[in-house]
Amino acid sequence: MTKTTLTVNQQRYELNLLPWVSLLDALRDHLKLTGTKKGCDHGQCGACTIICDGKRILSCLTLAVMKNDSEITTIEGIAGDESLHPIQQAFIDHDAFQCGYCTPGQICSAIGMLQEGHAHTREEVQELMSGNLCRCGANIGIIDAIMQVKDGGTHE
Repeated sequence: MTKTTLTVNQQRYELNLLPWVSLLDALRDHLKLTGTKKGCDHGQCGACTIICDGKRILSCLTLAVMKNDSEITTIEGIAGDESLHPIQQAFIDHDAFQCGYCTPGQICSAIGMLQEGHAHTREEVQELMSGNLCRCGANIGIIDAIMQVKDGGTHE
């Protein structure tokens, strides 16, 4: 077992983990934060996307021990005490989900992408979000929601 300290959604946790436990499994199985979804478990779908030290990462491909002393935000830590994050509200405004399974990863990825500051056009947003798959076909609503927040607008 390896002692691993993670700050998740602004709460510090000290875990004793086997060295091969993924960050995804540490979040879901050890911390009971099940909002982060296990999709493919191979880094191909983006359902497990979280924000770690300000960058979006695939938690299924990351060993928890590699992120010792890291700041992690999962979907459970996105909303404020009184209101939704603007991306969450935009997803509602644009009906950017159908089954909802990919939504936590999509939202974390969108927030991380916007923080990275590389997306300037709709096409760049589409490209930078291409690692997060929506099998239901809500991609247009997802991109519309992200563009709404990126442009500082509101849904009409």
